[in-house]
Amino acid sequence: MDQTYYDANTKMEEMGVDPEYIQGWQGGFLLNPEREEQRVTEAYSAGYEDGKARNTDNFSKWVK
Repeated sequence: MDQTYYDANTKMEEMGVDPEYIQGWQGGFLLNPEREEQRVTEAYSAGYEDGKARNTDNFSKWVK
């Protein structure tokens, strides 16, 4: 596994990022299929797109 993945997850957890965003980011980073439509939230979708793009710049927008 890429060290970037582990570093990003540690950073998100330390910052207190919304768990839905974290789950989306992880899924996008690993290129997993998206959740079923009824379980998708705004935070999850944003995380998924950022994860797919390997983007770590938006974490602070999702701190709870």
